[in-house]
Amino acid sequence: MGRLPSAVRLFGIGWYFAFCIVAGIIGGVLLDRQVEKEPIFTLVGLFLGLVLAFFGGYIMLLEELGLRRPRQEDDQ
Repeated sequence: MGRLPSAVRLFGIGWYFAFCIVAGIIGGVLLDRQVEKEPIFTLVGLFLGLVLAFFGGYIMLLEELGLRRPRQEDDQ
């Protein structure tokens, strides 16, 4: 299977950013409700989501811009 067009890949990277941040916030809010520590886990979840989005998006953008080779899948 060939590579997807650049616009589709960039759209996917945008969704990846949004998903990481929103998932971190939702996870933090749910943990805050469980342990009754209102802002702590929400902020931690936001921070972790931002870190994951940044590093994952950075790697995906490098592959898209051709500055890093995409991972090769073994056919064995």
